[in-house]
Amino acid sequence: MPTTFLSRISYVLLLLLFTACGKQQTLQGLFHQPTTPHEVYARKLQQVGLDHTALGRDWLSAAEKALHDSLVVTLPFEETGFFRAERATAASYRYAVRAGETVQVRLTLAPGTQAQIFLDAFELPIDQAAPKALASADTASFAFSYVAEDDRQHLLRVQPELLRTGRYTLRIQRAPSLGFPVLGKSDVAVGSFWGAARDQGARLHEGIDIFARRGTPVVAATEGYITRVSETPRGGKVIWLTDARHRQHLYYAHLDQQLVHPGQQVRIGDTLGLVGNTGNARTTVPHLHFGIYRAGLGAVDPYPFVRRADASPLAPRSTPLRLGHWVRVREKATDFQRSPARNASSLARLPRNTVLYVLGAQAEWFRVERPDGQVGYVPIRAVTVATDYIRQETLSAASTLLTLPQAGAPALDALPARSAVRILGEYAGYKLVQSATGLLGWLQLPLPTS
Repeated sequence: MPTTFLSRISYVLLLLLFTACGKQQTLQGLFHQPTTPHEVYARKLQQVGLDHTALGRDWLSAAEKALHDSLVVTLPFEETGFFRAERATAASYRYAVRAGETVQVRLTLAPGTQAQIFLDAFELPIDQAAPKALASADTASFAFSYVAEDDRQHLLRVQPELLRTGRYTLRIQRAPSLGFPVLGKSDVAVGSFWGAARDQGARLHEGIDIFARRGTPVVAATEGYITRVSETPRGGKVIWLTDARHRQHLYYAHLDQQLVHPGQQVRIGDTLGLVGNTGNARTTVPHLHFGIYRAGLGAVDPYPFVRRADASPLAPRSTPLRLGHWVRVREKATDFQRSPARNASSLARLPRNTVLYVLGAQAEWFRVERPDGQVGYVPIRAVTVATDYIRQETLSAASTLLTLPQAGAPALDALPARSAVRILGEYAGYKLVQSATGLLGWLQLPLPTS
């Protein structure tokens, strides 16, 4: 589609969208306002009737499809992505989180890219319920974070407004939601983890043990109130700190000394006591037993709450020029995967010369779209740029250049006999070719060549 035509449509669309709300405020609109930028934009499409157009329907459909057909990634994660004006698309990434982890999301647009990007995080349900919205944003350069409430699969949807082309870089990392409870230590000092057997298997360890020298300060991992300072046969000298904001209680045990009193308000980093080995730990070396008890759940694994933040993920090493371009498989065959990992299951085996459209790039992987619209990952080393054409051929008969590799696809051009074409790659009985005038399109096999 010509750039000038797209520009005209974009201008009219934006004009309609940003004037519609002021003219169509209804009682229903006043009492039921959308809650996220994405919902606001979708409502504007509906208000101006664009949800009944092919372009508007495609945008809404892409948003819904992204919630149910996502790629699987491992955190920490970074990808440079590409979106194009002529198609309404949405990228979605699914990742696993643990309760207590802070998920940090940052998206930055490349210089020169002017677009509104909608970024929405969801918790995926275990049953067939709808995804639960967690956090949203829309701006040219932003970051947001949220704390995972349960061990679940989360999904991040990235969708640009209509009729925009550009690049973005997305980063997702994890960080602790609490401070570390022993001064000067980190999760490296954890020597006994959640679920370890205790008393010859009669019970399980409901916390983590952090080893440090006797007398090392034990500190508040969050702000809150001291609710109990006591001594028990199992925990020895213990302290309970209530974090009312997150409906959880922090348990410190085996202390050598307790330096706070019930009802005292503390801030993160305040000293509560000193590491020891009181209670049933008197035969072990000094350590802090640290536990977390959540309202309605009881004891939960404290490790994700205090683990070190993820290291920075590897940045994409591929040239940005590959984004928004065709590549083809150069090896005998390669796996087309839902996840960018060497041991991930394969969606399909792609034979040599299969062409793919590059939507995103990581350190060693391309996120690509097959000509049939399915999205997945392939190793960067397995493909080469399609502009380095396979060969040049001359058509012996007139042929129709198609927009898609499928029967009945719209015609892009009529190529007369004796036309020269460059063969860039193949897919499903069609060849992707470049005509003498520079048009890219599809010709059905076998080609009428001489």
